[in-house]
Amino acid sequence: MNPSDVIVGLDIGTTLIKVIVSQVDGKQFNVIATGSAPSQGIYQGVVGDITATAKAIKAAVDEAASKANISIDQAVVGVPANQLSIVNVDGLVSIANQNKRITYDDVANVIHQSLENNIPTDREVIELVPDEFIVDGFDGITDPSDMIGVRLEMRGMAYLGPAKLLDNLKMAVEKAGLRVSEFVLTPLAMGKTILDDGEQDFGSVLIDLAGGQSTAAIIHDHKLKFTFVDPEGGDNVTKDISTVLGVSYQDAESIKRDHGYALPELAPEGENFAVKVVGDSEIQTVSEAYLAEIINARLEQIYERLGERLSMVGAMELPGGFIITGGNSALPGSLELAQEMLGSNARLAVPNQIGVRHPGFTRAFAFTLYQAQQSELQRVVKGVIMNALVSGNAHVAHSAQADEAANQDDMVWSADDDEFIEDQPKQGFFHRMGQKLSGLFTDKDD
Repeated sequence: MNPSDVIVGLDIGTTLIKVIVSQVDGKQFNVIATGSAPSQGIYQGVVGDITATAKAIKAAVDEAASKANISIDQAVVGVPANQLSIVNVDGLVSIANQNKRITYDDVANVIHQSLENNIPTDREVIELVPDEFIVDGFDGITDPSDMIGVRLEMRGMAYLGPAKLLDNLKMAVEKAGLRVSEFVLTPLAMGKTILDDGEQDFGSVLIDLAGGQSTAAIIHDHKLKFTFVDPEGGDNVTKDISTVLGVSYQDAESIKRDHGYALPELAPEGENFAVKVVGDSEIQTVSEAYLAEIINARLEQIYERLGERLSMVGAMELPGGFIITGGNSALPGSLELAQEMLGSNARLAVPNQIGVRHPGFTRAFAFTLYQAQQSELQRVVKGVIMNALVSGNAHVAHSAQADEAANQDDMVWSADDDEFIEDQPKQGFFHRMGQKLSGLFTDKDD
């Protein structure tokens, strides 16, 4: 097997570390191995203990490497949308070569130049998606390579994350003996790979019900326009079961997986299961219907908060509807609950490859497929971003306005007026925020 044909996706989750090894042969993309290990040192999707996280990563990677019978030394690593901010960027360079033929070196230069401006000092660029290139005033160009010109411009959208978040991820991965070949923004990678063309174009909401948190991401016009991270996920459901039934966390997780339903009315009547209550020598009996009520209460609370935030930006009626994925969506009744809470235009997303047909593998699967589908232009853009992260020079200059924005927690971007808005608005701010974001899905005139 040629190592250059292998892509390894690493999903560092709060409850599980998942690894997918994929092989690309021409246009063929196949998953050849998986690995997983209980997560350690991750809190709500963020690395809190580098040593513990590195140990868990190594265990998952070693399992995948053993199954694939290969050595794994690098991986595509997903970055959660925590405190994500989205900004417009642009750059301009002159074409230096004598024949004035634009090369990918020129593209790399204009990408680099665009990242030197207005990037806060405590933020790093995770992704950059060019909207268009402009050659000598001619706009709307998707790839300017081999064109003739003397001036190259780029307009695009940059996705920024906290520098410490990326630094800690990188340190944990390297401590596990790997190199980060590429960071990918989780909701962007998922949106580009599990949504069809129409869903990406006309607008859809991607909801990832993960272990440590739940994320809603809006994809419209083939762009990631908005994200909201709710700090509750499957881990909270498990803790609820543990608290209410008086069982250990490990037993609660097994109970949820083996007997859980997301919607109480779907739980079979009269079906009971035995539980070992902590501090009680006698085995207790619990009905699956009662367990479903415990699970449903937390999931409804998560959906309510996601729905409130999505309503504020006018996303509840997008033509593409809602695409639900993540480990928690594997519970029976998850689709029905999503349809009940959000509307009938909802579907579940599950990878279609043998061995990973479970929504818990969606993220790691998306990371590998996202890299496999990249064009040469996208690889050039990614190369500039990763070189900047490795060298520590992701941004050279920054403005006072950008610094002020960076000091605010949980920022999102308004497509209406390119300004940052607090993700935890103070009382009385909701109406004003709704007005600002009401045009999120309306194309602006240049």
